[in-house]
Amino acid sequence: SYPDWLVSLLTTEFGLVTAQDILRAQNGRARLTLRANLLKCSRDELLTRLRSLGLAAEPTPLGPWGVVLDTHLNVYSLPLHEEGLCEVQDEASQLVAELCAPPPGSLLVDACAGAGGKTLAIGAAMRSTGRLYAFDTSAHRLDSFKPRMARSGLSHVHPAAIAHERDDRVKRLSGKIDRVLVDAPCTGLGTLRRNPDLKWRQNLQSVEEMAVKQAAILQSASRMVKSGGRLVYATCSVLPQENEAIAQAFAAANPDFAPLSAGQILTDLKVENAPALCAGGEDGQLYLRLWPHRHATDGFFAAVWQKK
Repeated sequence: SYPDWLVSLLTTEFGLVTAQDILRAQNGRARLTLRANLLKCSRDELLTRLRSLGLAAEPTPLGPWGVVLDTHLNVYSLPLHEEGLCEVQDEASQLVAELCAPPPGSLLVDACAGAGGKTLAIGAAMRSTGRLYAFDTSAHRLDSFKPRMARSGLSHVHPAAIAHERDDRVKRLSGKIDRVLVDAPCTGLGTLRRNPDLKWRQNLQSVEEMAVKQAAILQSASRMVKSGGRLVYATCSVLPQENEAIAQAFAAANPDFAPLSAGQILTDLKVENAPALCAGGEDGQLYLRLWPHRHATDGFFAAVWQKK
């Protein structure tokens, strides 16, 4: 049920047993996971509303904002969704947003905002203070984000379509931003439970081409980070070529960016068992590394740096 090139690549990188575990998990069905909109309700309040509808809802085991439903239904038809109390968002994606940890009143850029899932999560954590720019090269994706933003109640988010990573809007923010998130375009091979056709639309050449694009976007976006600010790079891919390789190359080329421990950041944010969600570095906590077969989430990666 997988293309030969992907099986071979994963086996080379992780060994046969782990490759099989990853692929079997990706053949499963993803859980329906929601994120409570902290601007309008707490997770406990969201759980109460869901259970009052007769739905089996439990807190997510990893993230502090999430709720897991033991069913698959059209969440978008529920009044509580229309009221902006929640958004559909995988637990791994929620944890990536946590790594930004924006201080009150800060300036933040989501450099590849897409439909805005992480933008909304970060904006709620900011309590609608400061200023949050949502950039993307697709005006169409940003258009789909605007109704979600309206439901959320956020008032400090500024969506803007950009032509490319060197757009004038990006240049004008050089050295001014407290937090920059690069949720880079990727092969999406950590989300095959939700998008099984993706594996047939990728190949080794597309992986290589994506890595070139990811490195360029990360390098350009890093220029917006101010001294003492934080840069977060993330993908929803399981491939080291899109993850560790990009992070290591960026770190080698940019000594003015000091790597931060993703595990320590999550521990400080009271995320339970944070070290088990991470990999890499001397203590095994340098990168956020989430897997469908280990954590029952989408496959996600994130690296964090602080500008000196």
